[in-house]
Amino acid sequence: MNRPKKPLQYHLYKNAGGKSDVFRYSVEQDAVNIRFTNQSVFRYTNQSASPEAIAKMKELALAGKGLGTYIKSNLQGKHQRKVR
Repeated sequence: MNRPKKPLQYHLYKNAGGKSDVFRYSVEQDAVNIRFTNQSVFRYTNQSASPEAIAKMKELALAGKGLGTYIKSNLQGKHQRKVR
C-alpha cells in the first residue's frame, strides 16, 4: 500500500533586500523548492544542482536575503523540474 505524500510546507521568503523574485520556499533533506513571485515553482535537488548548492540555498532561504541572486548567478537551468 502506498501512503499519500505529505504536502510540502512553503515558508514565506523574508526578502530582506526588497527586490527578490523569490516569494516562498520549501526545504527538504536533499532538495529546495522555490516559488517565485510570478507563481512558477522550480525544484532544485542535490542531483540537479549539487549538494553544496542546495546547502547554500537553504542557508540563504533561512537568512531571507540573497537567494534570488544566487539562483540567477549560479543555478540557471540546474533545476530538476519545473513544478508549476
